[in-house]
Amino acid sequence: MYAAAFRVLEILDGAGGPVSGEVLSEKLGISRSAVWKHITELRNMGYDIQASQKEGYVLNKTSNRLLPYEVYKHLRTSFIGRKMRYFERTPSTIWIARKLAEDGNVEDLHGMMVIAEEQTGGVGRLGRSWASPAGGLWITLILTPNIPIEQLYLLTIAGSVAVVRVIRRLYDIGAVIKWPNDILIGDRKVGGFLLELSAEADVVHYCLLGMGIDANVKIADFMPSLHDTITSISSETGHDIDRAVMLAQFLKEFESRYNLIEAQEHESLLLEWKSLSCTLGNRVRINTLRKTFEGMAIDIDEHGALLIRKDNGNIERVIAGDCSIC
Repeated sequence: MYAAAFRVLEILDGAGGPVSGEVLSEKLGISRSAVWKHITELRNMGYDIQASQKEGYVLNKTSNRLLPYEVYKHLRTSFIGRKMRYFERTPSTIWIARKLAEDGNVEDLHGMMVIAEEQTGGVGRLGRSWASPAGGLWITLILTPNIPIEQLYLLTIAGSVAVVRVIRRLYDIGAVIKWPNDILIGDRKVGGFLLELSAEADVVHYCLLGMGIDANVKIADFMPSLHDTITSISSETGHDIDRAVMLAQFLKEFESRYNLIEAQEHESLLLEWKSLSCTLGNRVRINTLRKTFEGMAIDIDEHGALLIRKDNGNIERVIAGDCSIC
């Protein structure tokens, strides 16, 4: 949508000084009036571009939005996130991604990322609402993995490991993973994942991996009932973070682990997940649709189910449910 405007932006960003409208016109093969139109578009996106009849255009600062150009500048992946769709506001990125996958050639969409500045109808695990105010990282990846259907849970494993590694490396914050898909800082949730798939029998058509991270979100922006259970990276660091840098780093980390999954090299990924888990080795309370019980979380099995040793010594296998540490 903004491809031509981003080409103008790329020249200004790399110039290190003023660039005349004539130079932009010649480099891009467009008219001076078209250059001005794209400058106006960029300003409307939040870019500070000064204009002078004598010297031309100068880019003073980049945008704080997660516009594709801002992510591309830092992106070091082969295919994950190389195609992007950006929305300022949408009910749900996973809804947009699902529509794209259903309406188009899903093979051509492999690795595409849908980004939103704000979600008005975000959905979490078990169909719960997911508050997604401006300032977070609200994305969905469209994937067509060449793996057996019983291994799809590894995509969530890879996403969880990738985002925790990035938070630890970039911000020196001890983020951890709580089974099945929550990212915690201390005992407060900072993000999570949702995996949706389209399949027939054992044939997987596509997967949608949704991620939500409270990056630069103020706790006051959430409903009061959540204030004691959630946090954000900006709240933990005391300042806003560069969301584009964090997102690009996450995509790189995720792609490396996605490649392990397709290569059937799962052992190192699962060991990494276990080393970052705050669930394993602790006494937990499990709430499922049918029952509630407690026990020691001892492992996950080859399908991602949590294994609980109950007080009577029996091992309970939990496929889905709420898990809290006692």
